[in-house]
Amino acid sequence: MLTTQRRAMISTRLARDGQVVAKALADELGLSEDTIRRDLREMAAEGLLKRVHGGALPLTPPLPDFAARQAIASDLKCRLGRRAADLVKPGQTVFLDGGTSNAELARALPRDLRSTIVTHSPTIAAELEKHDAEVILIGGRLYKHSMVATGAAAVAAIEQIRVDIFFLGVTAIHPAHGLSTGDYEEAAIKRAIARQSAETYVLATPEKFGAASPHRIMSVSELAGLVVPADMAAEPLSPYGDGSTALIMA
Repeated sequence: MLTTQRRAMISTRLARDGQVVAKALADELGLSEDTIRRDLREMAAEGLLKRVHGGALPLTPPLPDFAARQAIASDLKCRLGRRAADLVKPGQTVFLDGGTSNAELARALPRDLRSTIVTHSPTIAAELEKHDAEVILIGGRLYKHSMVATGAAAVAAIEQIRVDIFFLGVTAIHPAHGLSTGDYEEAAIKRAIARQSAETYVLATPEKFGAASPHRIMSVSELAGLVVPADMAAEPLSPYGDGSTALIMA
C-alpha cells in the first residue's frame, strides 16, 4: 500500500472513529507497527492529527477566549438558548454549566420563573440577577478560559445537590469519542455534575460535531437530548438518530 493510500485511510478512520490505534491498524493492513507510527508522526508534524500514546486523535482547533466566543454565532446561540429554556419547568433545580450558549439560555429564562438555578460560573450567575429564581453559585478555583469554578471544593459542593436538569457545555461531539472538552479538571467537574442530574442536555452548534477534544466527559447516549439548529445538515446528526438521545430542534 502506498504512503498516500495509508494516509488517506488514517484520515478516514479519524473522522469515522475519532481515533486511530497504531497496532490495530497495522494488523488490519498486514504492515509493521513502525510503518503506521511513522505515518502518524509525519502527519502530526504536518498538523494533520494529534499523536497520543499508541495512536492518534483528530485535531481540535484551539478555542478563542471567553470574550471572543461571546461574539461567535450569537444569533444561533440565542435560538438554542430560547429552545432550551422551554425545557425548564417551575419548581425544578437546574444546573447551568458555563459557556456562551448557556448564557443565552439564562437570558431566555422567564424572569418570574420560580426555580433553583445552580451554576459554578460567575458570568452565568450574573445573568440571573433580576430573575425571581433562587441562584446557588458553586465556588472553587476559577478556570478563566471558561469562567467556571473547578477543583476539590467545587466537586464537594456539587455532590451535595440533586439536579433535575443539567445543561452541559462541551467543545466537541463525536459518535465514538463522545462528548469532550479541552481541560482535564473541567471535564471532571462536568462528569460530577452529570452524576447528580436526572437529565443532561447539550446546546450544540454545528462546528462541534465530528470533533474530539482531549478530555472525554461522557458518551452521547447518556444524554437526554441535544438541542440543535433546525436548519442543520442531516449528515452530522445521523449517528444520533436511533432514538436513545432526543434531537430537539431550535
